[in-house]
Amino acid sequence: MNPRAWGPIKQLAYVVDNLDASIQRWIDLHGVGPWTVYRNASMHGHFLDVETTVKLNVGLSYQHDLQIELIEPLGLAPSPYQDSSGRALLGMHHIAWHSDDLDRDLIEARARGLPSVFEAGNGAVRIAYLASRQQAGMLFEFIETTPQLLAGFAAGLQASRDWDGISAPVTVIDLAA
Repeated sequence: MNPRAWGPIKQLAYVVDNLDASIQRWIDLHGVGPWTVYRNASMHGHFLDVETTVKLNVGLSYQHDLQIELIEPLGLAPSPYQDSSGRALLGMHHIAWHSDDLDRDLIEARARGLPSVFEAGNGAVRIAYLASRQQAGMLFEFIETTPQLLAGFAAGLQASRDWDGISAPVTVIDLAA
């Protein structure tokens, strides 16, 4: 895959088993923050052609122009975040690009031999994960750029540039509330 085809990488994502502890490690070890946590998020779509609704907690922060995403899967619904027994696939999960035209980018990626394994959305964002036989275990994501997504990304970048490393390290938004 030629990464320049889709522009700069915008995100590195990791699956974790304890979001709060993982965020604290990123703060303590790497000075990355502040974090925005979305609790009880859900994505509805298809994983390997099976309809599913995935529930998760997500933490987002930034290092320079790169978004760091920590994903804590909730429940046992089929998803790209856990194996068939429901055990989380901990560690580095995917790299992502922003997409101004998700459908076009998916067609191009499939033509390059990258099948889609997960396509989902939640009303605020639409995403797609692609797999590569040459890089087993690593997924590639397209995140559809919407005004809301771009505004959130820009606000997160600015917050990380302004952060003093101490105050308000985590903001929690509970989507179930």
